[in-house]
Amino acid sequence: MDLAVALYIVPTPIGNLADISTRAIEVLNNVALIACEDTRHSGKLLSHFGIETRKTALHDHNERDRADWIIQKLSNGEPVALISDAGTPLISDPGYHLVSAVRGAGYTVTPLPGPCAAITALSASGLPSDRFSFEGFLPSKEKGRLDKLAELREDPRTLIFYESPHRILHSLESISTAFGADRQIVMAREVTKTFETFLSGPVSEVLETVKSDPNQQRGEIVLMCHGYRSEQESEIAAEVVNTLKLLADELPLKKAAAITGQIYGLKKNALYKYGLEIGL
Repeated sequence: MDLAVALYIVPTPIGNLADISTRAIEVLNNVALIACEDTRHSGKLLSHFGIETRKTALHDHNERDRADWIIQKLSNGEPVALISDAGTPLISDPGYHLVSAVRGAGYTVTPLPGPCAAITALSASGLPSDRFSFEGFLPSKEKGRLDKLAELREDPRTLIFYESPHRILHSLESISTAFGADRQIVMAREVTKTFETFLSGPVSEVLETVKSDPNQQRGEIVLMCHGYRSEQESEIAAEVVNTLKLLADELPLKKAAAITGQIYGLKKNALYKYGLEIGL
């Protein structure tokens, strides 16, 4: 397989090795060099698929220095792939400075689609997915965490965070403090792996479950928070939900939302969206 000279952004499995794509394997087999976040970690994955391509380390501490060297490789006609430890590179992983430098030097950057923990978890969360914001990791210090969450408290989009096992309790407590104990959240743990778990409900309930079960404090974690809804929006939903449910039992949700909107003088699109959120 002859590859065009480019920097290839190659997602790798976030847990289940079967999630790697045929194209990803072909690219990794045929580039001249693979830039890895951790060569030892990636070496296990590459060995599993029989990929013997030369590797080099590219991480937060050397990325700027390595960028010029990789651009030199491209100028010599050598295609290069970038992978992270798991998932899609640059999503809370190194690669931004490299991609920026390669594009600035006039070379092609070719992305491959593939695994991403944030999107994979969101798709199964049951939270609104039409508008969302990926926020990466929350600050490690409590004040920084609370300051960041205060900025996001009234954001109407679904909010997605990554979190580490040793900080999960602190982050859940901070979300409860900043957003209120009744904010709906979903905690996805070990997505695509053997012990995959989704916990959902008010943050106070999820926090108590995680506190009481040490197993929930292990592995890779994605936290997702329902976007902000004003008291007025919550009251409207509480007033009309029974009517909407009754009508949705007999009619398509769009029709039920339209009729409910006529009865209460509300926008049908908002009612339709609400119906989707509560699983009608």
